[in-house]
Amino acid sequence: MRALPCGDRVILSPRWAAGKGRGACRPRPAVLGLGPESQREASMASAFEPGHIPPPPDGQPAWWLILAGSKLLVDADNLPPRAADAAGLGLALGPAHYLGLWQGRPSYTAWALEEEAAAPAGLAWHGLYGLFLGWPQDLFALGARAKQILTWERRNRFCGACGQPMQEAPDERARRCPLCGLTAYPRISPAVIVAVEREGRLLLARSPRFPAGRMSVLAGFVEPGETLEGCVAREVAEEVGVQVAGIRYFASQPWPFPDSLMIAFTCQWAGGEISIDGREIVEAGWYGPEQMPAIPPDSTIARRLINHVLGGVERLPGVPWNPNR
Repeated sequence: MRALPCGDRVILSPRWAAGKGRGACRPRPAVLGLGPESQREASMASAFEPGHIPPPPDGQPAWWLILAGSKLLVDADNLPPRAADAAGLGLALGPAHYLGLWQGRPSYTAWALEEEAAAPAGLAWHGLYGLFLGWPQDLFALGARAKQILTWERRNRFCGACGQPMQEAPDERARRCPLCGLTAYPRISPAVIVAVEREGRLLLARSPRFPAGRMSVLAGFVEPGETLEGCVAREVAEEVGVQVAGIRYFASQPWPFPDSLMIAFTCQWAGGEISIDGREIVEAGWYGPEQMPAIPPDSTIARRLINHVLGGVERLPGVPWNPNR
């Protein structure tokens, strides 16, 4: 991804650290200078430092993000458990992957070998989606990294070219075929999410996956060879039949279901009236602060977009979004 001009702002790609091979590159924090939303994210993310090579063991507790299917092991405060090593958790686990430092301590992730394993005393299995919606941004980033790395590992056990078992690369976050040399890196699927504003009202829509009354802003995956701005314009035109202008970058958020990176934009209505096909979108309309339907929770980038465009959460008395529905 390159830096893309966007009005009087710039969409900044990560700054890549020099290293041996593509996977050795890892993003360094960049000062985006795009206003309070980006500054807030940078501050919250500072509690989590991503990493690949673990520090030497020091006998002190580390954070452990243990997954069993779509559930995560947590304590009574809905936080990952801590233990000096994997054996201290009392579960049979697959290979552990180092994630980085969270709150100054190492963090690791691994699959529980038995999806129906009973939780150790004082701990419980909790659905990932519900946890992620309630976690702060730094912990969300840690959990998203864990989920995406484990999903990538499970989907790349064998070489896609020759069928041989893949091995962990020692020098980078990658899996490599010992026979033909094919290297697989963690997959990230970029998707845009966009708030379209028209005379103080916001375009909200409902996909067939949502129950009646639940609405959100539009989103869609980036096509090969497509710019992010081009994807914004195409998705809005395809899904609701309107044209947009003034596309501006807002913020981004990893969304590990299973491997998306949501890149958020704001823009203005430029023409056309809402027209839906009844397949991808089954309901859409323009909503002001006084008439909000059920909208996504505060932890999501969709809700932050909505708050930003319509002037703050105190103006949005919409029905709460129930993640279990």
